[in-house]
Amino acid sequence: MAFLETATRISIVEAQGLGVDALVGEVETGQEFVVVRDDKPVAVVISGERFEEWQQLQDDLIDITLVAARMLADDGRRYSLDEVLEYFGYTREQLEAMPD
Repeated sequence: MAFLETATRISIVEAQGLGVDALVGEVETGQEFVVVRDDKPVAVVISGERFEEWQQLQDDLIDITLVAARMLADDGRRYSLDEVLEYFGYTREQLEAMPD
C-alpha cells in the first residue's frame, strides 16, 4: 500500500519513548505514522480529519460497487409499487396502515 510506504515508520519502542502527547502533536502538524513491530505494520496514527476522509472514501466505494452491480444485473424490467406489494402479499392500504 502506498500509504504504508510514505508515512513515517516508527517502532513501538520509539512510539512509547515519544509518548502519546508527542505523537498527537506531530499528527496535528500533518505527520502520519505507521507503528511497526518486527518490521510489520501493527497500527497507524493519523489525524481525525484524515480518518474521516478514509471513512467517506470507503462509503463512496461501497456505493459505487452497488451501482456497478446493479448496472451489470439490470435486464431493463421495471416493476410498479403495486406489483412489488402484490408479490409480497401486501396492498397499499396495508402498507399505509403500518406504523412508522
